[in-house]
Amino acid sequence: GLLEAIVSNDDNLSYGSIVSVQIGQDKYITTLTDDGICELKDMLADARRSPERWNDFLQDSVDDPDIIARVKDQPPR
Repeated sequence: GLLEAIVSNDDNLSYGSIVSVQIGQDKYITTLTDDGICELKDMLADARRSPERWNDFLQDSVDDPDIIARVKDQPPR
């Protein structure tokens, strides 16, 4: 979903905000540090200030047009 799309591009958040955690012998997950969570919350709050900013944020931060379309179809929270 949207979170995976944002996190998959490490240019979206500051260095060190996104980390890979080993969960098995050859299995890893990508997750956010506490600072990364705060940065993401601030980023999303700023992007939600207007429909134009939200659209710009999605276009700049998400590479998958299907995810962008699904997110745009959801009502704001």
